Amino acid sequence: MHPFIYATIGGALLGIAAVMMMGLKGRIAGVSGILTGTLTESGSERLWRVLFIVGIVIGGAIPALLSTDFRPPAPEAGTLLIIVGGLLVGLGTGLGSGCTTGHGICGIARLSPRSVVATCIFMGAAFLSVYLLRHILGV
Repeated sequence: MHPFIYATIGGALLGIAAVMMMGLKGRIAGVSGILTGTLTESGSERLWRVLFIVGIVIGGAIPALLSTDFRPPAPEAGTLLIIVGGLLVGLGTGLGSGCTTGHGICGIARLSPRSVVATCIFMGAAFLSVYLLRHILGV
């Protein structure tokens, strides 16, 4: 199956999950906030968060389950760069009060000016980071 098909299916599932989260729970499907809540909440509040995260993991495994020739792309960056990048993303979601799903998908869909600004900032930072690392530093 072509990678575009996987991306299309993944995008559709993400959109459905965001709509269901808003419709059924009245909450934004911001993954960083949901993940943080798995560590800080308790009882039924923690349960739905854990199930949401488990659903993300299962959703990531679906392409491998649907196709015997599926090979996940290998990261081109070294382990240290991946760890530093992950920590910076976590720091950014804390500073920005949300992540790409919370601001970029749900916030923009709700026409939130704060989310539009946040999304423009993190996308600009991503473009700049790739340009600097790939084209200037050659990493």
